[in-house]
Amino acid sequence: MSISSSHKIIAFSQLIFSLYIYRVHAQHFILNFSDEDFHNGFDNNSTNEDSYSENFGQTEPISDQDLDPGSWRPILELDHALTLYYSALKKMVSASSEGNFKLMEEAVMELNTSASFGDPHAQSVMGLVYEMGITREVNGDMSFLQHQLASEGGNIQSKMALAFRYIQLNMYDKAVQLYAEVAEAALNSFLISTDFSMVAPFRIHRGAEEDKYVLRRFRGEDDEDFKMLEYHAQIGKPSAMYKTGLFYYFSLRGLRHDHAKAVYWFTKAVEKGDLRSMEILGEIYARGIGVERNYSKAFECLTLAAQGGLDSAFTGLGYLYLKGYGVDKNYTMARECFENVSDNENPSGMYYLGMLYLKGIGVKRDVKQATKYFLVASNAGLPKAMYQMAKMLHAAAELKKNPNMLKLAAALYKSVAERGPWSSLSRWALEAYVKGDVGKAFLLYSRMSELGYEVAQSNAAWILDKYGERSMCMGVSGFCTVKERKERAHALWWRASKQGNDYAALHVGDAYYYGRGKEKDFVLAAEAYMYAKSQLNAQAMFNLGYMHEYGQGLPFDLSLAKSYYNQALENEPVSKLPIMLALARLWVRKNYVDVSIMVTLLLASLIPFCISGRSDPNAERSPRVLSVLTLHSLLLSLLLSPN
Repeated sequence: MSISSSHKIIAFSQLIFSLYIYRVHAQHFILNFSDEDFHNGFDNNSTNEDSYSENFGQTEPISDQDLDPGSWRPILELDHALTLYYSALKKMVSASSEGNFKLMEEAVMELNTSASFGDPHAQSVMGLVYEMGITREVNGDMSFLQHQLASEGGNIQSKMALAFRYIQLNMYDKAVQLYAEVAEAALNSFLISTDFSMVAPFRIHRGAEEDKYVLRRFRGEDDEDFKMLEYHAQIGKPSAMYKTGLFYYFSLRGLRHDHAKAVYWFTKAVEKGDLRSMEILGEIYARGIGVERNYSKAFECLTLAAQGGLDSAFTGLGYLYLKGYGVDKNYTMARECFENVSDNENPSGMYYLGMLYLKGIGVKRDVKQATKYFLVASNAGLPKAMYQMAKMLHAAAELKKNPNMLKLAAALYKSVAERGPWSSLSRWALEAYVKGDVGKAFLLYSRMSELGYEVAQSNAAWILDKYGERSMCMGVSGFCTVKERKERAHALWWRASKQGNDYAALHVGDAYYYGRGKEKDFVLAAEAYMYAKSQLNAQAMFNLGYMHEYGQGLPFDLSLAKSYYNQALENEPVSKLPIMLALARLWVRKNYVDVSIMVTLLLASLIPFCISGRSDPNAERSPRVLSVLTLHSLLLSLLLSPN
């Protein structure tokens, strides 16, 4: 790195900031800098290219298959198995669907053969095999080695798997390098301003229950709502044509990618004067995926949309002016377009304005102003802006040797990386689950969990707990035993809990409290409940109060017990009855020593309900439990009555 480049990076190292990052289901971030964080140290005079330069897109379109070499798409969506690797992978998926262990052994043998000849994609899947212990003993070292070889061979999914392992080992310097590579590849799959081309993973359960509402919305072309939408498109309603095009282009609601159908419906909607279809069709022509790239058509469509009053179309227009695609290059026009859309708080417009100020294109270079634009766009969830913030933090962290900055950079890179085309594994897993193919869904979610997707970790663990043998979980010599399934589920819940899933943390705590698949350990149970409590989980608060009350894994402290019970009541008023009973029990223990033992005995049968809570899918509506609660309330009232 040159001295001048180092001086430019110093500009970012001056961000001595209060940076807060809140995770919600391991997906969203909120970043905040105070005004003081921007004072002094910025190099605003240089207009040269630097390490933060953004190409604003590639010169040639890159297909999802090229971005994700070794993608499972050819066998999951296209049903192609043209190589030994894909033939073996297809057998592996079929074995999971059918519960055919012999076929699974055959698939793994073929994958191992292909991997031994240096196929990076087969090596990547062998990493999964050793991680899960499918027809092989679980071997973390061999799994790591296979992923390392695959990563060196260019397999993106193995890079993600390695990066996630480095995160688990607190080796953020290695994790951030890999996540940066994957995040950069993910950016190439986005349109100019429309970044929802990725498939966001969906949670198939809500606590211990299946989330039927989510599942009803993902039945693809068989879905009644989609059939009605397509009918309205066929009879000529522009808004229905536009939405139908979106469903096919971005593979929404369980539909498979069909760019040809998408472009057909967008074109039909444009003929009806639909401005949103003009905009997205312009972006599709600019990217050249699903159609032959044509910047002139892109400029025409975006111009019509902007002139028609669709402000968001100015982002695409600004991009074309900036690059000189389909129109003469004009930095002033580009800036005006981005400013126009930014006035309406459009995150894409703010991102591109930030890039202009960062590079000094058409404006005086101003890193402070660029960063402010990136922050607003990042907080709106725009992956491109999150990527730029990650790059800034990454550079500053390396210069200042600041581990906290490095962690934040890794978290931001990870969030962007998870939005690449490889996230479509989630859609195929969901499609399999909706169709009743639990084994296939479990395999695909297991693959995604290895790559670090928290929702997939939660889904895979839930399938093991919910379906048992029907999960088609396979071990060394056959289907997983009950013990093996519990151990795998525990490992998956544990990973999900470390990424902010409070229900998973509660589940881990229950495993240690009751000895479910693990030896009883009240101390570890308390640690897990404490983490869930930090995510404002009311059940965890109640459990901590109970453990303080009886000195289980935590110091005996009735005052702290009362504090936790009160917190649980504040966060979940619907559970008022059991919490009030617990508070009444505490009051009795403090004030009526002679009857405290009797009260404790009377309330003993509440323990399974109160301490396990949502871990029991029937706990909240069990008539027996409600009857017990009512009976104990009456007995307690009689016991404490002054007469």
